[in-house]
Amino acid sequence: MKQILIPILLALCVFSASASGQGSTIASAVDREITDAEKQITDAAEAMPESKFNFSPENLHIAGGDYKGVRTFALQIRHIAASNYAIWSALTGDRFPADFLGGNGPENLTTKTAILKFLKDSFVLGHKAAAILTLAWISTDKNSPKIWDFAIRYR
Repeated sequence: MKQILIPILLALCVFSASASGQGSTIASAVDREITDAEKQITDAAEAMPESKFNFSPENLHIAGGDYKGVRTFALQIRHIAASNYAIWSALTGDRFPADFLGGNGPENLTTKTAILKFLKDSFVLGHKAAAILTLAWISTDKNSPKIWDFAIRYR
């Protein structure tokens, strides 16, 4: 498996370096992607008024619309944060909290402030994971299973 993964990661590194026009590493390429997603998602969450944080199209009762069970905006943000923890903890080795299982994160997070903190903390873990992605780290036998676990979760 490692024989396949290392060339793929090297190709990613070379492609990202040539595409960005600057010397790039796997860590910096992944970190850039995390930063882009973080900005877009965090900006949207911060822009949503707290009074609309529990919006779901199900609440609109649109004739012919099948929105039953659609996540609220708040639940979708919690879901993104919980998914970030699931993806990145595979690389960092951080413990994945049991109350994050099920994909929606902790049930006790109900305010915009608490949910935003959860979201921002999840991206901190993403940046931590990106920072460890060096070729030396990736190529060690003990880290190879972590990369495959990450790749399976990230797809």
